[in-house]
Amino acid sequence: MLKFYYNPRSPMALRVWRTLLEKNVSFELFLMKLDGDQLQSNFLEINPFHHIPVIIDDGFRVLESLAILDYLEIKYPHPALLPREAQALAKVRMVQMVSTNELLPKAISLIFASDDSPKFIQAKQHVEKVLQFLMTTLGNSSYFGGEQLTLADISVGTDISLLPKLGINLSNYPKLNDWFERLMQRPAWQKTELSAEEFEQFRRVLMKLHQREMNRVNHAK
Repeated sequence: MLKFYYNPRSPMALRVWRTLLEKNVSFELFLMKLDGDQLQSNFLEINPFHHIPVIIDDGFRVLESLAILDYLEIKYPHPALLPREAQALAKVRMVQMVSTNELLPKAISLIFASDDSPKFIQAKQHVEKVLQFLMTTLGNSSYFGGEQLTLADISVGTDISLLPKLGINLSNYPKLNDWFERLMQRPAWQKTELSAEEFEQFRRVLMKLHQREMNRVNHAK
């Protein structure tokens, strides 16, 4: 059975978890507590970069969420979560990368910055630019690849789910808001969505890790 190393509060792990559920893949969960489990020697043998998620399927190890999603799409092709038509496929890949490179880092930075700081304001402005881009890209389609759920919806939907908890209102982007509410009705999302309490736990862990890294950098100077 496929082994899935995860933490339910990790956006990257949530992407994989939701894909496994949407594809009805049988898997075994291995919960990693982010305050040290990822640094234990037995896990470092699996991932020397001490990150989650990781899957091991029939002895084959895959790191990095986007690589895992591609693997799952090929290994478990039903239901299909990638379109075959060139423009639709390009749109899905583009949205995945924009969410990974432009949206998620800024959403995470909102957690670290105080509400009135220049860093917070800059990050929020960038997030709003991404949301406008995503709404335009979605257009009148139900999902980013057309009328069927895709890996793009799973990736960006997971990342966007952080925003309401950070005070960013999706109602300013009505088509995107409708799309997001559509995702939230899916059983896989209802099973895995973070509660307010779980998000606060995630925030505290991130703050602790961030402070630990800052102390390490300052000590090295």
